[in-house]
Amino acid sequence: MARPEKVAAVQEIAAKLRSTDAYYLVDFRGLSVGEATLLRNRLRANGAELTVVKNTLARIAAADAGVEGLDALLDGPTAIAYCGEDAVGPAKALFGFIKEKKKLEVKGGYLQSRLLAREDVEKLATLPSREELIAKVVGGIAAPLYGLANVLTGPIRGLVIALDQVREQKAAA
Repeated sequence: MARPEKVAAVQEIAAKLRSTDAYYLVDFRGLSVGEATLLRNRLRANGAELTVVKNTLARIAAADAGVEGLDALLDGPTAIAYCGEDAVGPAKALFGFIKEKKKLEVKGGYLQSRLLAREDVEKLATLPSREELIAKVVGGIAAPLYGLANVLTGPIRGLVIALDQVREQKAAA
């Protein structure tokens, strides 16, 4: 019979796997407690949560959640970074941490029912964040409006300049 704490851990992992569309699996060997805390804080700032899992329990939870293909990634020490709404921010945080500390290894991930290799997660990390993309779209929409406003105010501006010149001529005469 399974121990209650293991059953609870499997249920918690399965619930987190079901509740998010994106998560990354990492090998955290070589991280000190301080570095792990730093990584957790960076991920939390990007809307993600890092949890160390036992591979056996994670396999059972993945099967319960209906997630296929994670067995290949569940080898060695494993932590799962569960992403919130933005899948790019946590990927950037992970690869930024790897670049800075030269520790940690991304095994792969899962994005909207699709298994990702390490290279796919790295490509995600190079994409602009959600906020940057929204800003670009808004800027792209606003630019023609500013141009239109300039074109529409052109004749009025010309009239004002002409009237000002007439005023100056009359003042000089």
